[in-house]
Amino acid sequence: MECIEGIKLSGELHLVLRSKDGKVKGERAIKNTITTVGKQLFAKLVVADVGDTAVDYIAVGVGTPSTTALGSESTTNGGTRRGGANVTGTNETTTLTGDTAQWVTTFTFTGVLVLTEAGLFNGAGAVTMLASQTFAALTTADTDTLQITWKIKVA
Repeated sequence: MECIEGIKLSGELHLVLRSKDGKVKGERAIKNTITTVGKQLFAKLVVADVGDTAVDYIAVGVGTPSTTALGSESTTNGGTRRGGANVTGTNETTTLTGDTAQWVTTFTFTGVLVLTEAGLFNGAGAVTMLASQTFAALTTADTDTLQITWKIKVA
C-alpha cells in the first residue's frame, strides 16, 4: 500500500504591547510567512550529517521584511534582537502531540519605536530567518513591554 504524506509548516505570531502599569495598548494575532530559506533550514535540521543552528532569536523592526531579513531591524530603545536565555522555546501540542514549536520573549522598551515587523531567526547576526510578518503599527513608549509568542506547527 502506498502512502503519500505532505508536511506543511504554518506559523502564528501573537504580540501583546503593555504599558508600564500592565494595561494592554495593542495586540495582534496573525498568521505569518515561513520563508523559503526557513524551509531549507528546517530540512537541514532534520539531517544529522548536514545540520545547522536551531532557531532561538526574535527581532522586531520598523520596516517591511524581505524574503531573508527584516526591512529595518530595531537596534535601539530596547528593541534589540533577543535570543538565548531571553527566549524560551518549548514543544507544544496543537493537533497532534508535540506538533508545534513555540518561542516566547518579552522586550522592555526605553523609548519610542513604531514597530511594524517581526522575524524569527537562528542567530544573532546575518543568519537565517525562518519566519516573518508585518503588522499594523504598535507604538512603544519608555517602560512599555512587548510579549511575543511565536508558533510554528508541523502538519
